[in-house]
Amino acid sequence: MNALPNRDMLEATRLTREGRLDEAMAVLRRVLAGAPSSPVPSTFRNDAGPSLTFARTTPPPSTVREVTWTSPKVGRTALTPRSGGLSAPRVPNALRGFLEQIGHLKFAPGEVAPVPPAINRAPIPLAPGARFEDCIYADKAGSRAYKIYIPSGYEGQPLPLVVMLHGCTQSPDDFAAGTRMNDLAEEHPFLVAYPAQNQSANPSKCWNWFNAGDQQRDQGEPSLIAGITRQIMRDYSIESGRVYIAGMSAGGAAAAIMGATYPDLYAGVGIHSGLACGAASDMPSAFAAMRHGASPTAARSLNHAKITPPVIVFHGDLDTTVNPINANHIIAQSKTKAGLRATVSRGETPGGISYTRTVQADESGRPVLEQWSLHGAGHAWSGGSAAGSYTEPRGPDASREMIRFFLQKR
Repeated sequence: MNALPNRDMLEATRLTREGRLDEAMAVLRRVLAGAPSSPVPSTFRNDAGPSLTFARTTPPPSTVREVTWTSPKVGRTALTPRSGGLSAPRVPNALRGFLEQIGHLKFAPGEVAPVPPAINRAPIPLAPGARFEDCIYADKAGSRAYKIYIPSGYEGQPLPLVVMLHGCTQSPDDFAAGTRMNDLAEEHPFLVAYPAQNQSANPSKCWNWFNAGDQQRDQGEPSLIAGITRQIMRDYSIESGRVYIAGMSAGGAAAAIMGATYPDLYAGVGIHSGLACGAASDMPSAFAAMRHGASPTAARSLNHAKITPPVIVFHGDLDTTVNPINANHIIAQSKTKAGLRATVSRGETPGGISYTRTVQADESGRPVLEQWSLHGAGHAWSGGSAAGSYTEPRGPDASREMIRFFLQKR
């Protein structure tokens, strides 16, 4: 990406921080359309998926404009603001989502990358006897810090391990608070690892899922994440064949990559609001995949990067940051066997979020694919806690469902 779009994105960030949201949206539309000096339509379409619509209304002066997702299956519905993200000034969901991805850009000499706002959170409470420790791993690909939660019930006996990959602008503590995975680790029990993306590797702390060099086994970030996993397996007693990986947004896309490149290491993959392995190979294709799903060319290449471990996927159908069609691409990439039998169920949580759950089982009745479509939910971890960012407390508990899926007998 050349320097002009980078400057435009920096200008959009500046305007947003000054509260000039309409001007920021106009700059972003020019960048996304590839025509910096000319107006563009408010709706972008692509054969790979539904349209992303910027709803234009005339709100009272005290409000800001919200952005809606228009899909053939859902009407135009205003999104409910979620916790986390940029908070001063309040930012429309789609604008906030694109600004979070600004960390993916390569900046020209002399340009300064915007730094995500710091999120100050209270320390995560620990169960008596539990530990939440800071660690680091390094190999030829670099180094990454990580945190590991050791439940109070661990006394050296073999336990499962769940590796959790945070989304853009998040941290291990933030992600742990939002997903409440540590609480579940106390119930079952199991160990939880939270690798941390370096801000030097990505200014918005996004995992670089769109870089070709970070989509290969024993290279780049996959090497580091796998190295962290193996280091924990050496340092603690981990139950054989019971290591799992999950992630949100950019972390979900990274989890898909890990499932495709290390099927011998991970026995199950959980992906929330993410993208398939190989959905993009550079910045332009990354934004295209986020808006519309993988291009026809990229979609054909997904077949060469199969995710063979069992996979569970969650995605809100009002997600304006990552098009929900990407959930279908993940399932298609993970469908390595023919003749799977699908069972569809529907429900609604007490919080008012309805969902469609599709489970595909093999000939022995073993569930190998599970997809949750969350109706009315945006880009947020379903059933999460408001103590963390990007959570939808009203939805079904994605963390609990992932652990149930991972730990069920097969």
